[in-house]
Amino acid sequence: MSGDKACGCANSVAPSNEVSTPSNGAAWVSEFSVPKMDCPSEERMIRLALEGLEGIESLSFDLSQRRVHVYHSGAIDLHANKLDSLGLGSTLIGTRACAPSEVAERGQADAQEALDESRVLKALLGINALMFVAELVLGVIAESTGLIADSLDMFADAAVYGLAFYAAGRSKGLQLKAAHLSGFLQIALALGVLLEVVRRFIFGSEPESLLMMGVGLVALVANVGCLLLISKHRNGGAHMRASWIFSANDVLANLGVIVAGLLVMLTGSPYPDLAIGFAVGLLVLNGGRRILAMKA
Repeated sequence: MSGDKACGCANSVAPSNEVSTPSNGAAWVSEFSVPKMDCPSEERMIRLALEGLEGIESLSFDLSQRRVHVYHSGAIDLHANKLDSLGLGSTLIGTRACAPSEVAERGQADAQEALDESRVLKALLGINALMFVAELVLGVIAESTGLIADSLDMFADAAVYGLAFYAAGRSKGLQLKAAHLSGFLQIALALGVLLEVVRRFIFGSEPESLLMMGVGLVALVANVGCLLLISKHRNGGAHMRASWIFSANDVLANLGVIVAGLLVMLTGSPYPDLAIGFAVGLLVLNGGRRILAMKA
């Protein structure tokens, strides 16, 4: 998390292959740099991979700095290997001693934080699910692959938020199944859009530029609303910071759809619509691929 404390810990790094439990009864905290962790999907991948493993006490995330802090009671080697297997470019920065009481305090703070933020997450889930359906239907009517692809971005958000609620308190196996289900759905929809882009490129299309810009503007307002909802929590829990980043990225995608609609109107060409549809489709496809890469 942003604002993670140094835990009043020793600065020296203990050799990971020799770490068991500190002689003073304290725990360890290991800091990892994870360059490819920038949205809730990657955070969830890491949680599913590490939570519940023997020796793991707690996890904290700082998405803005791409850092993960792992609080553990034993060696970090196996956990580091597990994190590395996710393909997110993780690197162990260092390991230091930390008092067990601070691990317990962090757990209590996280529980209270999750309770305070649950209503906001539910609102985000509702907004993204509604906009997914609306953009998909209107995108078909407008013959716009850009709008259809943007609706998938909304679906990806809703799937992540819904997965977080469903998985809470459930077994690790059910968490993984839920994650894989959302990944399969994202990949299926993304492939459908990419095939549609190719089909329209070959056979031609006539996207409705005004409808593109209008729906894109509504989606932009919805995502700005999401940003306002989570603005007070943007430096809070990991999911809220991730939600802020994800919604901010959605705003950029919405602006892309609006610009593409304007270019379609000015040039009379469908290619700007096809380009933004292809770009967003690839983005959603890669997100689904990363989810399916998660292992128990």
